[in-house]
Amino acid sequence: PDDHWSHSQSPSILESENSLDLLDIMGNLSYDDSNVTSLDYNAAPCHNQYCPLFQRVAPTFLAVTCAAATVGTGALLVALAKRPHAWGWPQSRALVAQLAVGMGLFAALLPPVAVGIRQGWWLGTGLCRLTYLLWHWSLFTQGLLVGSSSCSTAWCRWDPRSRRLAVAVWVGALLLATPAALASGTVAAPETSCIRRSVDILSPAYLLHLALCLCLFLLLPVVLLAATLAMPRLRVGWEAGVGVSWLFFGLWVPYGVGLAVDFLLHTQLLQPTCGTFEHFDYVLGLSEGLGVLHCCLGPAVLLAAQLC
Repeated sequence: PDDHWSHSQSPSILESENSLDLLDIMGNLSYDDSNVTSLDYNAAPCHNQYCPLFQRVAPTFLAVTCAAATVGTGALLVALAKRPHAWGWPQSRALVAQLAVGMGLFAALLPPVAVGIRQGWWLGTGLCRLTYLLWHWSLFTQGLLVGSSSCSTAWCRWDPRSRRLAVAVWVGALLLATPAALASGTVAAPETSCIRRSVDILSPAYLLHLALCLCLFLLLPVVLLAATLAMPRLRVGWEAGVGVSWLFFGLWVPYGVGLAVDFLLHTQLLQPTCGTFEHFDYVLGLSEGLGVLHCCLGPAVLLAAQLC
């Protein structure tokens, strides 16, 4: 890029017209860095080398995670079928089955994403947006399921009430995931990539998507935790093991924080330093990688809770 930091100005975030931030599923690249960006900042060039490392590591990581998630989800579904009466409130059979479907949907999207990172995205913009729609649909569904199980006994049995709640959760999560599809798209630099944000950082679609992600990953767990601590009735659920389902929030909260910081950097509400430029993408990528692990760790934790 032609952008640079002058000696007399505070550092600013690099972003080309076709910004490659959020280059792929774990990347959330904050800066356009097709190769290696060299900046003159107080005579010390700043280098962001996240892209080459990500493109080497991410496909293998996603492939291994998908394999582990497939095995774990399969074992969880077998346990649900073989031992239907072993699942009691709050880890009810209806709740666990839906969580398994959500984690399975998430894991099923990892192979095309891994191939797209390794070889470039050749499936077109429509399938790119569909991928992100399904990706976030699974996340919002799991978050709403965990949240509803923490403050309600609706999942104690599979009756008309719980069926209506299930429909509301899945349909509502799909609507909440729609802005993710509208904000995503494909760019060609140097090869076609499916990116999460193909629109301006202040576009309505992305702002709505960001707000919904922050509500899911940050606001919802904080509200539920405060309510649980304040109301003894809800603490009974924790004692019965509902905290196992909170693995989802524990793994995704760091990514929510990273998204918030990423937005502040892009809007220059936070002024980046050379070190920020060089290292923030690593932090954001690792935080999303941590969240991705929920699809393979979740089934294992739920199985362990059932066996105990």
